[in-house]
Amino acid sequence: MSRRWPEFPVLELLVGVDDHGSLSAAARIAGMAQPNASRAIKQLERQFGMTLLQRSPTGSILTPQGTVIAHWARRVLSDTRRLLDVAEGLRAERAAELTVGASMTVAEHLMPGWLGQFRRLHSDVTIHLQVHNSTQVFERINSRICDVGFVESPTVPRPLKSLTVARDRLVVVVHPTHPWARRRKALTVAELALTPLLVREPGSGTRTTLDVALQEYDRAAPLLELGSAAAIRTSVLAGVGPAVMSTLAVAEQVGAGELKVIDVDGLELDRVLRAVWRGARQLEGPAGELVRLVRRVGAEP
Repeated sequence: MSRRWPEFPVLELLVGVDDHGSLSAAARIAGMAQPNASRAIKQLERQFGMTLLQRSPTGSILTPQGTVIAHWARRVLSDTRRLLDVAEGLRAERAAELTVGASMTVAEHLMPGWLGQFRRLHSDVTIHLQVHNSTQVFERINSRICDVGFVESPTVPRPLKSLTVARDRLVVVVHPTHPWARRRKALTVAELALTPLLVREPGSGTRTTLDVALQEYDRAAPLLELGSAAAIRTSVLAGVGPAVMSTLAVAEQVGAGELKVIDVDGLELDRVLRAVWRGARQLEGPAGELVRLVRRVGAEP
C-alpha cells in the first residue's frame, strides 16, 4: 500500500457516505460533482489497496473495510479541524472567545439555532464549536479545552456543574415495512430489550439513556453500532433494523411517513438536555450568556 497522505476532501467524502448513506448525497453536501467524487474514491481505493464502496445500479454503500476506514477518517478530520481552529486563533487577537462542546444530537439539531441567535447578540465573540459524544464532552470540559458543553447524558460526573436547559424524548422507530409497524398491540419493554437494535457507540447520551432504561432486562447484542444519529437514521430508512432515536433526529421523516414510531408499553424515554461546565457554581462571561439564552429558547430546532 502507498504511504502517501490521503487527500482530506476524499476522507470527507468517505465520512459523508457513512453519515448520509450514499456517495451522491455525500458529493452533493461536499459541493462536488458525482463523477469527480467517484474518481476520488477510486483513487483512494487504489492507494489503500482495498474496496471501500460496494457499488450497484441503485447507489453505493460502504464495505466493511470502508466502514473501518471511515471511522478513522472521522477522527483524522476532527483533529484537523481542531488544528485549523488553533491556527486561526493564533493568527489574530480576539476580543473574546468561547469554545463550546456539544454532543452530536444537540450539535446537529439545536446548536445552529442557538449559536445563530447568540452571534446576533454578541457579534464580538468568536465561537469555536467542538462536536463529540457526551462522554468526550465531559472529558474536554474537565481538561478545560471547552468553556461550556451541552449534552443529553442522564448523569453528569463530578466535579462538573450542570443546569437543565431543555428537554427531549427518545422513541423507537422502524421502516414502515417492518413487522412492528403492523402490530396492533404496543411492544413490551422485554421484547425491545431482546431485539438487536441499531445503536450509537458507548459514551453517547442516547446510548447511555437507552442502556439505563433497559438495565434490568436481558439484552440482545446490538445489530450495528454507528457513530452518528444521521448514520442510524439512514440505516433505519434503508430497512436495516429498528432503532431508538431522539425525536429531534427523526421528526421530519416521521412526519413524512418514511419512519414509523412504535409504542412501547411502560417505557418512557424523556430526558433532559444539560449545560455543563467546570468551576464556579454561577457561570459568567460569554459562556454564561450562552447558557441563559439557551434556557430561554429551549429545544427549538
